[in-house]
Order: sequence, then C-alpha cells, then structure tokens
Amino acid sequence: MTNTTARQTPLHEIHSELGASFTDFAGWSMPVRYSSELAEHRAVRETAGQFDLSHMAEIELTGPQAADALDYAMVGALSKVAVGRARYTMLCDADGGVLDDLVVYRTGEARYLVVANAGNAAVVAGELRDRARGFDVEVADRSAEVALIAVQGPNSAAIVAEATGAELSGLRYYASMPATVAGDEVLLARTGYTGEDGFELFLPAGAAVRVWRRLAEAGAAHGLMPAGLACRDTLRLEAGMPLYGNELGTGLTPFHANLGRLVKLDKPGDFVGRGALEKADPDRVLVGLRGHGRRAPRHGYRLLYDNREVGEITSGALSPTLGHPIAMAYVPPEYAEPGTALSADIRGRGEPVEVVSLPFYRRPSTSKG
Repeated sequence: MTNTTARQTPLHEIHSELGASFTDFAGWSMPVRYSSELAEHRAVRETAGQFDLSHMAEIELTGPQAADALDYAMVGALSKVAVGRARYTMLCDADGGVLDDLVVYRTGEARYLVVANAGNAAVVAGELRDRARGFDVEVADRSAEVALIAVQGPNSAAIVAEATGAELSGLRYYASMPATVAGDEVLLARTGYTGEDGFELFLPAGAAVRVWRRLAEAGAAHGLMPAGLACRDTLRLEAGMPLYGNELGTGLTPFHANLGRLVKLDKPGDFVGRGALEKADPDRVLVGLRGHGRRAPRHGYRLLYDNREVGEITSGALSPTLGHPIAMAYVPPEYAEPGTALSADIRGRGEPVEVVSLPFYRRPSTSKG
C-alpha cells in the first residue's frame, strides 16, 4: 500500500501519465518502474534512460570561506576543486563513520552545491550548518526549490545537445556548465550513477515538467525511455557503486569501502573525523562477488567459507547486462583476494560465489567520460 503522506516530486503527474508504478523511498513517492525494469535497464546500457532524481537534497554554501568550511566539514579537499568541476566525497562523523556520500559542485569562486542522498537530507544540512559555524559562509537548503533530472546512456550526449543546443564535446566527466532547456536555465553536469556516460540537470522546481517534456521530445529518435528506481539500482550495482544504507553507513569508514582515496589526510588543517581516519585499520573490506548459479544473493544474506560465516551480502541481483548473479559484501581482508571461493546462504542452501574485482561492468571505451 502506498503511503499517502509521502512527498511527491514536481514530476509526479508526468510519472502517472506514463503509467509508472510507485514506491515509497526515503519519504518520497518515487517511480520504481514504468514498463519493465529489464527494458529500462537495457535502454540505459544501449540507448538512454530518463530519471527523476528530484528527491535528492541540494544544499548551497556561499561566502568567502565556503571552501574552508567544506574542507573542515568533509574528508575531501574541496578548496582544490576548480570552478565548473565536481567531486565525489563523504561526510563522516568524529569516529570516521560515513554519514553520507555526496557530490559537491563548485559553481562559483565562493559558491558550492552539495548534493546529498534523500534519506540523509536533514542530517547533511544540519551537519553542514553546525560545521560551518565560525566560518564566513551561508548554508542554505535549496532542496524544495530544485528539481533534478538525469539522462544516462550512450545516446545521452546527443539527446542533451539537441535539447540544450549546447556544445558538449568539451564538457568533461564531473564537470558542469550553465545551459538552457525549453527557455529555462539549468545547471548541466556530466555526472551520474549508472556506469554510463550521462548528464544531470539541476533546475527550478517550477520548470521540471517543461524540461522533462523537452528532453523526452529530443530523445524520441534516440531510444530514450523513462526509467525508475529499480533499474537504477541494478545499473549502479553493475558499476560497483556503493549505496548508502547498504555498502555505506556510520559503522563503516571510507577505508572499509575501498574509498580511502577520498580521504585527503594531506590537506592542511583539521577536519571532522581526521583523528579516527588517520588510525583506520579496517577489519573487513568491500568485495565484488560473481555467482555461478541462477539465484542471486540479496541484501542481508550470509556469506560462508567452509560452512563458517565470514560476511554478509550488502547488495545483490541477477545482472541484466552480464546474465549471471552479482553481489557486493563485506569480508575480512584474508577472504578479499579475487578468485577466493565462497558460498552465499540463499534460503538455507549454499550457492557458490567467487570474489571478483569491481566494477562488474565498464562501459565501452568509445563512450565519453
């Protein structure tokens, strides 16, 4: 049963028109699929998919010390990000545990846009306000004012170029630029969460319907399909991208998730979690698993070695692209070597799985970004 108190994005009526099935996600009513998640998944891998991501949180920091405040608040060196570029980073607590993984865009010399997961919106906004105290910076939660639409897949550049009239060949991965769609100004970023080339468009909430329709019109000749949360999850899993609440959480540091590269211990000054992260010595690490049967291990399933539990599945599915089960799990370092044979307890039966390198899928090298 759908929660009638769930928030709706500015595109809710569009999704209803398109016949979407909805699910409650982080307090939002979100389209989980329109036709079939398999068709939507394949569209993103082969042509393009269009996503409503307006449930994500957008928090803006402006002021002379915006860069200094973010360097203190987060594990990355955000002051080193050039205007027009973006960086994937993390907000950690004093113990080094991950409060959220984020993308931070530098949109001006003294202006940043922090994009947080929907379920962590209040935590991130609150922490940024607290950590910005003492700095000459203003922290403003713009989430209610901003809609976010993504176009992902091999044909995304052609679609977005037609919809915006912009020259995109010089727009690098993790870069952004101002653009116009259907007369509305957008921040156009070459970012995504699918493992494909793609774009994310930040725009005023009131322009969401116009921009969605214009993108759909531009994509009609390029195989563009509306795509929901279900295929977004299998796409990000194939790409080996962590999901907060599965692979990331307060009981885990970036080093647990093999993302220690995000922690810039060489940046000057203190930052929240520095002391704990300097001493981080993970007792378990994130690995990829390939299944050799047809049944996919799912979140929470036990992982075994010689009938002894050694870990737990964090995410798992039958890969639509690869045609076999894939999963991610945390295991002690001695079981993390690719080629290690383990088994997943799937409803009381041990199914063979093998540790493999992440990601499971890489887009063809001919794709941009």
